[in-house]
Amino acid sequence: MIPDDTIAAIATPLGEGGLAVLRLSGANAFAIADKCFQPVGKSSLLPSAAPTHTIQFGKIVRDGKVIDEVLLAVLRAPRTFTREDSVEISCHGGLLPAKLVLDTLLTHGARLAEPGEFTKRAFLNGRIDLAQAEAVADLIHSRTELALAAANEQLAGKLSQRINRLRDDLMLTLAHVEAHIDFPDEDISPDTKDQLLQRLETGIAFMDELLRTANEGQLLRRGIRAAIIGRPNAGKSSLLNQLLGRDRAIVSPIAGTTRDTIEEMANLRGLPVIFIDTAGLREARDEIELEGIRRSRTSLASAEFILHVLDASEPLTSADENYLTEFADKKRILVRNKTDLPVKLELPAAFNLQPSTFNLDVSCVSGQGIEALKDAIKNLIWAGEIKAEMLQVAINSRHQDALNRARASARLATDALRADATLELVAMDLRIAANAVGEIVGKTTTEDLLDSIFSAFCIGK
Repeated sequence: MIPDDTIAAIATPLGEGGLAVLRLSGANAFAIADKCFQPVGKSSLLPSAAPTHTIQFGKIVRDGKVIDEVLLAVLRAPRTFTREDSVEISCHGGLLPAKLVLDTLLTHGARLAEPGEFTKRAFLNGRIDLAQAEAVADLIHSRTELALAAANEQLAGKLSQRINRLRDDLMLTLAHVEAHIDFPDEDISPDTKDQLLQRLETGIAFMDELLRTANEGQLLRRGIRAAIIGRPNAGKSSLLNQLLGRDRAIVSPIAGTTRDTIEEMANLRGLPVIFIDTAGLREARDEIELEGIRRSRTSLASAEFILHVLDASEPLTSADENYLTEFADKKRILVRNKTDLPVKLELPAAFNLQPSTFNLDVSCVSGQGIEALKDAIKNLIWAGEIKAEMLQVAINSRHQDALNRARASARLATDALRADATLELVAMDLRIAANAVGEIVGKTTTEDLLDSIFSAFCIGK
């Protein structure tokens, strides 16, 4: 159901700044703004009298008192983000000015927007589809240029175009099958059957192609977690600082300096990698260190891969061997640190096997080997070149779920058609597949699905 009330919200982050922006959208946007806005100067107009896409200078007034000097943008439907009459007000930054302007709008008839409601209205009014709406959130939360590029490609409709073609092909096949159900005296000719099967196989192959992008899509959106482990004083915190390019963790020759896990995101070759500096794994000497080691173990369990830091200036210890064996099933990179000192560490051949993808030498003092380590991390989590066409169709977990359901039903329909099963069963599976694909762009949705998607947005977007 398309709402007919008028909503308002602060669209910029709370806090002190040069400017704050408020959004007002709905049928009564101009009437509400007229009650609050006092034009200043001969050329400024009330919002209801101003041409679309113009900026008016004036003051927000409440109970005869001036709240703030503002610039007010008048945006008339349908050429707006929501396809509704809209007003955007730029006031001075800071908690109080923006809050008082918002309170004034609410006092004169606006309703406080729910999280993501402006984008939801853009979807309900047909300006964007559901995949594009999700791209708005991805755009806001982008942490690297590659993530930003992927969000922009999805917002531009590159994924939606392909999904719509897939759904159209499924619907066309369904129409052919239902036509034969309506006229049971006419059997499907072999040529027609082959064409239908070929169209279905092509659609399944395309779904497989999209599903192969799921890992990359989720990596770009949420990043990948990498735990840095090793004996105390092997140089884990120094390595974290080198990878981040700044001093984030305390570095000390005293073993056990890190007593808690430290998490920081780094933009590594365009990919968001969340590095977790863990407390040195050893027998704890007090309760605080024990808690730090417990947290390290928890972080290790959730990490997609590990950087195992070894001290190259000392021979391999039994503790090193224990950790090499304990985490043998983890995807990992073995990092020999302190190679600026005389090297005494040799790794036995037994530990130089998969899943240890790389063994690298670095010096956190000189920085030697750090760039090679970054390349190794990138190749470990994203093999091959990152191409623009990959970014166009990098799907998220919701798309993955819908495509998996669609693929399963399309495969059932294909097998049933090939086996000359009852056409009603073929049609039922095709309809399920088409509906699942339609969920991605919002052609088949439920209110619960929309609430789930837009509740993750910030208020004002």
